[in-house]
Amino acid sequence: MSKGFTPSAATPAVITANDLRQGHCVWMLDGGWTSDPAEAQLYEDEAIADLALLDAISQDNLVVGPYLAEARRGPDGRPEPTHFREAFRRRGPSNYFHGKQAELEASNV
Repeated sequence: MSKGFTPSAATPAVITANDLRQGHCVWMLDGGWTSDPAEAQLYEDEAIADLALLDAISQDNLVVGPYLAEARRGPDGRPEPTHFREAFRRRGPSNYFHGKQAELEASNV
């Protein structure tokens, strides 16, 4: 199991993956998965995070590509992303038309 950091109180983590059926980003919480990243379980202990990640990996009938993502505890105690990639994943897909997509859409009018 590869990870780029060790979860701790100084560098907590969440477990994130993609929903196997819909492809949406999901975050692990105690007892399942949520589409709301603010509800994710925040792991501050390496051993517990490793066990949870193994559990996530075993749920290959529900999710694909689970991994530990560095997070921080926000002012309300809920997890917040520390990396732009995770902040982007929280906002959802950027599926507005631009470039070739906009030209194709304009030609189909």
